[in-house]
Amino acid sequence: MLQQTDRAPAREREELPAFLGVERSATGRRWMARLADDNAALAMAQRHDLPDALARLLAARGVSPEDAPAHLNPTLKTWMPPPSAVQDMEKAAHRLADAIMGGERIGIIGDYDVDGVTSSAMLADFLERHGAAPLVHIPHRVADGYGPSVKAVDELAEAGAQVLVTLDCGAMAHDVLEYAAGRGFETIVVDHHQMGTALPRAHAVINPNRADDESGLNHLCAGGLTFMLLAATARELHRKGHVAERPDVLGYLDLVALATVCDVMPLKGLNRAYVRQGLQVLARRHRPGLAALMDMARAGRAPDAYTLGFILGPRINAAGRVGHAREAYELLRARDMTTAQRLAAHLERLNRERQELEGMLLEQAIGQAEHQLERRGRSVILVHGEDWHPGVLGLVAARLKERFNLPAIALGVDAATGLATGSARSVSGVDIGRAVARAVAEGVLCKGGGHAMAAGMACPAASIGAFHEFMNEALAAELASVPEYPHLKVDAVLTASGASRALLERIEAAGPFGAGNPAPMFAFAAHRLQWVDVVGEKHVRCTLKAGDGSSLRAIAFRAVDTPLGEALLNARAGRTWHVAGRLQRDDYNGRNGVQLHIADIAPHE
Repeated sequence: MLQQTDRAPAREREELPAFLGVERSATGRRWMARLADDNAALAMAQRHDLPDALARLLAARGVSPEDAPAHLNPTLKTWMPPPSAVQDMEKAAHRLADAIMGGERIGIIGDYDVDGVTSSAMLADFLERHGAAPLVHIPHRVADGYGPSVKAVDELAEAGAQVLVTLDCGAMAHDVLEYAAGRGFETIVVDHHQMGTALPRAHAVINPNRADDESGLNHLCAGGLTFMLLAATARELHRKGHVAERPDVLGYLDLVALATVCDVMPLKGLNRAYVRQGLQVLARRHRPGLAALMDMARAGRAPDAYTLGFILGPRINAAGRVGHAREAYELLRARDMTTAQRLAAHLERLNRERQELEGMLLEQAIGQAEHQLERRGRSVILVHGEDWHPGVLGLVAARLKERFNLPAIALGVDAATGLATGSARSVSGVDIGRAVARAVAEGVLCKGGGHAMAAGMACPAASIGAFHEFMNEALAAELASVPEYPHLKVDAVLTASGASRALLERIEAAGPFGAGNPAPMFAFAAHRLQWVDVVGEKHVRCTLKAGDGSSLRAIAFRAVDTPLGEALLNARAGRTWHVAGRLQRDDYNGRNGVQLHIADIAPHE
């Protein structure tokens, strides 16, 4: 599996010279070369006849010359291992196939986020297509809480379920799964959150984070694991003669891609193959719910990772945050456009409500965080408030993390019970999930779990201070390597004339870009800014002019009243600037060109 290698300890990287000499940009960042060893890029370019810019971004992401062809053309055939590679995968597939063939009723408990809902939709659809009638329970975030519950087990048992499958949850639900076993359930757990060495009582526990799992697939989300389980079960059904031909499960890849991106899984190896091929499935619009949701959001362009993470994901998550995630599940299972359009419109309304709630809480949270950092210095941010809506706490934590470049925790205190529950989000290099698991093990938290970049937790309100101190101590060493201001990591230098559509298409082959495979950042050295003006309400557009007379259209989105926007709008005529940004297609009015989405600028000294 490919490993990302572009992050080095902050102190070590500070010793490297600033890229293009930019020590402090308009946004307050120090520019750094993402690639430390130019020889790796040179070997890549020569061996595969690649453009220098493409070779540099591949080498910076840990791709070896030998792996370059597979990276540029990620396929399931190349990256998906046999079921036996994942602990208990074959065991679970055998049990599911037997349940389908034997007419046993299968109960499903899925989490209420995108990963859990898409996993539930995939499994339920697969079971129905093979003659089973699954019973699906999606918990309510507030009323039921995270993961399987005694109430859900009882409801499924009374409805006749005999086999239980938990999706994106269950790995730490020891008490509930013990109870389920007492009610006669054989349970299959499909989860990817960090867990202890003790396994819950279950027929099979699929989780690459198991201590005895050597698959190396702990970068997969539940959706990716569920897809593997369906593929393995399809093979079993064919092998046992239940179906004449092995069922095709590739049509579920749109849901797998959605789960992978929205759960912020690193886009490397199998995940890149999932998302690359999943986007192709999504573009065919065969799933009415996702097609209706894209139409509702006016997502007119060909779907990409942005479509998954910033258009579809927030709207699907809105159901679980301020409504009921069951509504998102029903959207994904909709069979006709009329039903899908009605449900999509409802999710659009919930998303607007979610945005309003988030804005209200974020204002309070930023005030708390700033006061805290004044007193403590750089540390784990922990904010809390009475009756803060639990559905938006993860978003508040994410916004604080982005604003301060520190791990952030947001807790809401239930005034009636005195219980504080919430979410955490972390920065690269700081494993928040491991620290939360330790806090549970040492009795600092009532419950909690997650992975490196995100976690959930609960504790008595009176223990919030102790929890904060514990997290600061547990993460002190990792926090020491986090820079006060994020560096801007640059992949290569281009000129306006070199930023061609042909180059962009070659670069796109290294995508999809996202977590673990950051979008390429290019610098345009010593270019002039011409025709700078405001477009729309908050965007700043301009043209970059190179010394050879070539030009490139550019835009800085939502930049008005920001340091970047001010620098662009006040740029002195005739002065040259270093400009950094991401190249994007420019197909407006049939142009078939490229434009630069500006991320930062600095004066050319």
